[in-house]
Amino acid sequence: MRWRDAEHGVAGRWVGDWPVGVDEFGLYAGFAVGDIAQRSRWIEPGTFLMGSPGNETDRSDDETQHVVRLSRGYWLADTACTQAMWQAVMGDNASNFKDDRRPRNPVEQVSWKDVVQEFVPRLNRLVPGLEAGLPSEAQWEYACRAGTQTAFSFGETITPEQVNYNGNYPYKGGRKGLNRQHTVPVGSLPANEWGLYEMHGNVWEWCSDWYGDYDGGSAVDPEGPEEGGVRVLRGGSWFIGAGRCRSAFRYLFEPGFRYHAGPGDRSVGIGFRLAPGRASMVGTTRPAEPAARARSPGRGTRPGPEG
Repeated sequence: MRWRDAEHGVAGRWVGDWPVGVDEFGLYAGFAVGDIAQRSRWIEPGTFLMGSPGNETDRSDDETQHVVRLSRGYWLADTACTQAMWQAVMGDNASNFKDDRRPRNPVEQVSWKDVVQEFVPRLNRLVPGLEAGLPSEAQWEYACRAGTQTAFSFGETITPEQVNYNGNYPYKGGRKGLNRQHTVPVGSLPANEWGLYEMHGNVWEWCSDWYGDYDGGSAVDPEGPEEGGVRVLRGGSWFIGAGRCRSAFRYLFEPGFRYHAGPGDRSVGIGFRLAPGRASMVGTTRPAEPAARARSPGRGTRPGPEG
């Protein structure tokens, strides 16, 4: 099945019999591996301010605000990838927070290489025509913001009732709140205005981009540097303070980063969100590794929860 619009041509391609339709959030489609299903949202093309203004609390100096135009719409999973989906594709479960009660919790303890070089190719073979990949950093932030320019898609601050983060570290001196100390099932907290769940908190989400500074100028369909040493993560996590769950906040780790040291390890908070059709946009599901790799900057080295 193909969706088209008059201005942008082919919007996406779907195969199989999984539902396609429109609801209060807009156009959706989906796929399944066995009896494990994943819904995705159609994100319309548009222009937005990426990064944060100079007066945003807790901003970092790599969040230079600039105009980005995304000239093509794209599909984005409405939740992070679940442990159940990972198990259906890979035959195992890499997560720390796993038991029979939590198949809908996001998979974690997965590296960028695990996702892009192992999981995604297997998934695309199981679901012909899916052509899934990871969103670019710009696509991720555009979808997270869902038309907003506030620090969070929910407004100028967040609460633990909206986002799974470490409530001991609220935003802008707000009141302390619940610290769950683990992930929650995907789709269990409120969606943003475009029907996307847990874009803030729960687990960090890998993007396709190598990390690099913004140049401050306007950009069209940016994909990040052509090479680098660390990949971008977005969204915050269950163990991190509210300030690092902001829409603009950028995190980074080496693409092979994956440890299994238990609940205190930062990889327990790293997952991903699929972008069906993404492989056809960038031309590959397996980006080449650079000849040399730089060391991860300090912000990618296991900060404390308030960090």
